Amino acid sequence: MLTSPVHDDTTISSASATVSSTTLEVGEGEGEVRVSVDMEVETNMFNVHTSFSSSTKPHATCRDPCWNVMQSEVSSLSLDDFCFIRKLGSGDIGSVYLVELKGNNKGCLFAAKVMDKEELVSRSKEGRAGTEREILEMLDHPFLPTLYTTLDTDKWSLLLTEFCPGGDLHVLRQRLPEKRFDEAAVRFYTSEVVVALEYLHMMGIIYRDLKPENVLVRSDGHIMLTDFDLSLKCDDLVMPQLVHDEGTSPNYIHYNNSNDHNSPSYNSSSPCILPNCIVPQYVSCWYSKHMRRRRRRRGRGGTSTERPLRLIAEPIEARSMSFVGTHEYLAPEIVSGEGHGNAVDWWTLGIFMYELLYGVTPFRGLDNEFTLSNIVARAFEFPKEPLVPNMAKDLITQLLVKDPTMRMGSMMGATTIKQHPFFDGVNWALLRCTTPPHIPTNFNSTRDFVSAYDDDYVDYY
Repeated sequence: MLTSPVHDDTTISSASATVSSTTLEVGEGEGEVRVSVDMEVETNMFNVHTSFSSSTKPHATCRDPCWNVMQSEVSSLSLDDFCFIRKLGSGDIGSVYLVELKGNNKGCLFAAKVMDKEELVSRSKEGRAGTEREILEMLDHPFLPTLYTTLDTDKWSLLLTEFCPGGDLHVLRQRLPEKRFDEAAVRFYTSEVVVALEYLHMMGIIYRDLKPENVLVRSDGHIMLTDFDLSLKCDDLVMPQLVHDEGTSPNYIHYNNSNDHNSPSYNSSSPCILPNCIVPQYVSCWYSKHMRRRRRRRGRGGTSTERPLRLIAEPIEARSMSFVGTHEYLAPEIVSGEGHGNAVDWWTLGIFMYELLYGVTPFRGLDNEFTLSNIVARAFEFPKEPLVPNMAKDLITQLLVKDPTMRMGSMMGATTIKQHPFFDGVNWALLRCTTPPHIPTNFNSTRDFVSAYDDDYVDYY
């Protein structure tokens, strides 16, 4: 499903503006490729507001030889040091190329986003390009891209990020016999997306463009979100809050005449340490070290009278009036023009899950206008076929609440979502140790790899 992005305009354009053609030499053929390499990082929850330069990211280790090469040569690099192998795709503010470092460092592949400076100025897109660059410089997470370096000439501005041989989830889904993922695969990919969004929100970034085309599959089978030119970067820091666990098992809605008739509820009285906080029953699996020690000291027969603390960091105060996103994924508050905040990412997570499970999006109409009308006014229904587990339906239902203030995740973000029964069995602390449902096959040469994607070319952005 290819859908056109909506940009910072008051009206929706059905197609992205064309970026002026470049004079870069690119290898023949068209193909489907995406970004990423292995990264090692443990997110420090109390340092999430630190802006990292490309030379100080702690996950850059000897496991990534390309990183070491780039750091040793970054001061002397120019466009002439790279071989532009092929064009991967085009977007609203630039085109992406598969590039290889020349000389003794052949084999170091990167995804280079190339932007025409004059075009950015003439179309008033410098702000978006600058925001994307700032965001990429901040990121340091295993499911988000690493910015190796930036290059600037009189005409071009380049962002060099990771190259991922696994394609994106849209292409991967299209290759499946039934054009959809099974429950286990959806749980795997959704859990990693949730963690990536959680980190972005803690950094004060609202993604605003989640869709399968923007979820890339790395060489190890794990995911990486890409494309941040539509993202909102908050000016104010996101202040972490500590909340108490209610200590109860989450309830969820059952479908198809289930025997359990409990429905999800939100607490009217908040256990939050800070005032003015509405806390859902679903809470995060983060335990403070202090509470874990106290529980161990009580022994097996002891009973706990204190509830464990959870750390919440969500940009609930962020607001924007921009009209941005992808038509079939737009949240109702964006379509209606009433302004939006962090809750739009959790709406798109619901659409994302629905598409992975059913192979279509829930509000798609005959054209973009009908799609937007459906998003605002139509209640969605689950098809009778294929059969989808009740817990997955319940999570989607709570994410696709049209009122953003009542939407799951709007107040406590990923903390509430991670406790939903759909994710039972997920070890959030060891997601990178989980075996992916699909691991890309190894390739020996760039040419062989590119040719494998000739029939499935999809725009990178």
